[in-house]
Amino acid sequence: MTETIDIDHLKSWIGRTEEARDQIDARLVRSFLATLDRDPGNVSEGDPAPLCLHWCLAPPVVPNSATGPDGHPTRGGFLPPVPLPRRMWAGGELRFLAPLVVGDRVTRRSRIEDVQLKQGRSGPLCFVTVRHDILAKSVVAIEERQDIVYRAAATGGTAPVGRPEAAETPKGDVSRAFEPTPLALFRYSALTFNGHRIHYDRSYCLDEEHYPGLVVHGPLQATLLAHLAAETLGRTPAVFAYRGVKPLFDGKTMGLHARRDGDGCELWSSGADGVARMQATASV
Repeated sequence: MTETIDIDHLKSWIGRTEEARDQIDARLVRSFLATLDRDPGNVSEGDPAPLCLHWCLAPPVVPNSATGPDGHPTRGGFLPPVPLPRRMWAGGELRFLAPLVVGDRVTRRSRIEDVQLKQGRSGPLCFVTVRHDILAKSVVAIEERQDIVYRAAATGGTAPVGRPEAAETPKGDVSRAFEPTPLALFRYSALTFNGHRIHYDRSYCLDEEHYPGLVVHGPLQATLLAHLAAETLGRTPAVFAYRGVKPLFDGKTMGLHARRDGDGCELWSSGADGVARMQATASV
């Protein structure tokens, strides 16, 4: 199948840029905190914005008729038109340089950094690397690398679920729990204006992508781990890097774990079986 992918054409997207703007308001912050199952409390202009709220800002907004079968915007705009049907947020890195606060007018400047075609065990994989600068008051507050992976549709009635992991997993110094209920996943999709149907359309998950349930968003897991990192370190981390290693589905309690490692910490989310789903590191 790799011969049908014109990688030179896709690489012509490297260097393409995009700019979008939004504003942090109190309602968004309260909705975000409620989605994380935290007391939204009273939020006022000038209050610090929660970590990773920027993923809710300035999402691509297109009419329903301009979306593909999976709920994503049709391809060929800012992102290259990769002709593989399954798209996932594979991982990335955040550098927190300055705080965002409620009331900030935020600008996101994005650039396609790289496009790579690789051969995986289940077929071709196309990796797209995007760089984002998140600015407020003309200052870069967050530098981000976002890794997106495209793959072929599953065959044989089952979807790829990641490489096998050892049954025994490390113990965390700090552990928390989160319930990835359909309501929580729907709310996060709504906050980020993410139409990807794997997160809220159970029939689509089961019948089209052959997953056993709704898929927990990668950025939602990363958000929860970043908050746990800040709790463990006692401050906002300077650098937070994460990668998905295995899909996580709704219906079972998700574990969130952190273990101190010198001046930083290692973090991971886990399913009911204790196996890691997302791994992360944070440093000050």
